[in-house]
Amino acid sequence: MTRYKQDLGLKESVAIVISRIIGSGIFRVPASIMALVGCTSLFGVVWIIGGAITIFGAVIYAELSAMMPKSGGPYVFLKAAYGPYIAFIRGWAMFFVSETASIVAVALVFSEYISSIWFIVYGNQFDLVSIFFLSLITIWILTFINLFGVSLSGRVQVFFSIIKICALGAIIGTTLTGFSTGNVSNFSDPFWPESFGGHTILSIGAALRYAFFAFSGWEGATYIAEEVKEPQKTLPLSLFIGIAGVMLLYIGANIGYLYQLDVEAIKENKWVATAAMQVVLGTSGGILISLAVAINAFGNISTQILTKSRTWHAMARDGLFFKQFKNLHPKYNTPNNALIGQGIWATVLLIFSVLSTYNQSGITGTNTYETIIDFFSATSTIFNILTFGSIFILRKKWANKYRPYNALFYPWSMVIVLLLYTSFLIITLITAFIPSLIGFALTLSGTFFYRKIKE
Repeated sequence: MTRYKQDLGLKESVAIVISRIIGSGIFRVPASIMALVGCTSLFGVVWIIGGAITIFGAVIYAELSAMMPKSGGPYVFLKAAYGPYIAFIRGWAMFFVSETASIVAVALVFSEYISSIWFIVYGNQFDLVSIFFLSLITIWILTFINLFGVSLSGRVQVFFSIIKICALGAIIGTTLTGFSTGNVSNFSDPFWPESFGGHTILSIGAALRYAFFAFSGWEGATYIAEEVKEPQKTLPLSLFIGIAGVMLLYIGANIGYLYQLDVEAIKENKWVATAAMQVVLGTSGGILISLAVAINAFGNISTQILTKSRTWHAMARDGLFFKQFKNLHPKYNTPNNALIGQGIWATVLLIFSVLSTYNQSGITGTNTYETIIDFFSATSTIFNILTFGSIFILRKKWANKYRPYNALFYPWSMVIVLLLYTSFLIITLITAFIPSLIGFALTLSGTFFYRKIKE
């Protein structure tokens, strides 16, 4: 069987981390978060919790990825810790619930921001049919690009990462220096919720769904570990550099949004970056930043398509997924069958999300993005808990195995992550029960396939 080429260095690995994280979240979820918490203090709390979990999670992943530098990311860790069934069912859930759905979510944001440009210029936005077809075309164009080798894809990631950083830098610089339009009272009006009780905790938990999604993807480089030069050194370093950079950008962007927009304006503007830039620079600023956000989302979709296809290939290589996915292209050394299969299922989920939105709001519905996130949040959380817990199991199971990197603050880093994720899971089940149930059903359906391949 053909082996992967180790064409990715630290620069490309950091670019993949950055490009995988910065996609749609920072440009889309502030409105969703603010609509749930309704005040600036809790808005900040949600982002702080999301960032803290990202840091502690990266600490754990750094040890695991350095110890097991194999393509497939969490699938590899779970297989080593819990055995093939848990690894398989997680990979099955990634494909049918969480990771492919994430591709769809960002494709929807790409389409929404193209729609925002259309709205600024022509005064009307795309309907659901237009959003659907634009998202569909985007997914398949990027799938096609990734069929032609990781070297080309890596250069694409570097390019889009530069665009992302420049776009966020422009937002931060413009909004924070727009003194004539900015208002410091936005940071404190209102600062506290009108009342604090159980409903407030549920609101924070529900808002965390969107913050976690904004920070998600930092583990992206671990999916392509076998294509990274010196992975034991490069992977942990790329995680920390990439995450640190993104967190600084997120802090700056949210401060800029609040400086230019009050709480009600953020609630009402799903195109929050566009709205903030329009306040400072007018129509031209809104168009330019909408275009930049669309480019950012486009790059993120490409990164996801690249990295996640390696999981399906790794599973198939181990005999735990569709056998057609184990083949690499003889010329480009890419898992092309896995890439195409991923594109097909992404299309199915895109149809599901659009139809669900249509049933709720009709042809002008705009909550397709929230629908797809609610669908996979609980399922993703369960497997995140299992993945983080694998560090404890593997330290017992492989006590003498060489570890190029040891997780900082262990075991407290693990304990904090597990407690926060468990709390979040409970709240998600309360606030998004039906979508979570659908995700669980699709996940457990993999048991039948697993039994078949083991017969």
